[in-house]
Amino acid sequence: MKVGKLIETSVEVKEIKVKLLLAGGHQYTVFLKSDAPILENLLKTVVARSYKQEDGFYGLFQIPIDEGRASLCFPSEHLVGVVTEPSVFVMQEELKPQPTDVLASPYVQIDNFLTQEEHKQLLDYVFKKEPAFVPTSISTDATDYRRSMALYSFPEFSERIVNRLRAILPDIFSKLGIPSFPVSQIESQLTAHNDGNYYKVHNDNGSPDTATRELTYVYYFYQEPKAFSGGELLIYDSKIENNFYVKADSFKTVEPRNNSIVLFLSRYMHEVLPVKCPSKAFADSRFTINGWVRR
Repeated sequence: MKVGKLIETSVEVKEIKVKLLLAGGHQYTVFLKSDAPILENLLKTVVARSYKQEDGFYGLFQIPIDEGRASLCFPSEHLVGVVTEPSVFVMQEELKPQPTDVLASPYVQIDNFLTQEEHKQLLDYVFKKEPAFVPTSISTDATDYRRSMALYSFPEFSERIVNRLRAILPDIFSKLGIPSFPVSQIESQLTAHNDGNYYKVHNDNGSPDTATRELTYVYYFYQEPKAFSGGELLIYDSKIENNFYVKADSFKTVEPRNNSIVLFLSRYMHEVLPVKCPSKAFADSRFTINGWVRR
């Protein structure tokens, strides 16, 4: 079976009472909005584990409690069950068999990576820096392959992101099932995707200059209510042909959740789907701090 979309069987409500059943007999009750992505991830994780599939959330849950004054954090593998009031269910669809020569491309997505105050400061900073953004390019100089704007120097925040990444890397290595390695550098850039912007299929370590990139990260942030649609990240599974990793037909879709960070291996083929931003205003863009962890 495969996890699908949430189906709510009760009358429409704005808030769901959620009792989390965790390993070791621990229980916590939180209140989440009925359309909160984290609620969907909680339910998907339980169902995916039941069928030993990878469609659920895989990483660290960070749930604000006490009106945002505290947070409840636990790894996804510690989630045993979820009790909801009113009832919320997950639609399940038949899973198509995956070819045996396909190598899955796992990723980790962590919510609430920055504090709410840091998130607000970052947005204010980006709005003021709009004149400093320049069109992006790629190492092969191919045309019509990438459309976005970037800021390559932002020391006020790049150092903060890099330091926070260094602190969680041991856990990321474990979650992705890869051996740790000495980190020589963590690169960062700040990118804005507005109406019609995209990045076609590519990997991040396919040239001599980028060969030492091991991990790619993408931190998403934008103002709410969200004024754009699209911009999902597709991470393709892999096949080995002629001793090279190449793109398989299957992929995972990563939603650009506000204030979340995604990490995956730089050799994975991936793309950014086109963004639709009707206002075309810079402030309404899909913003990211993205970069690479080098060996």
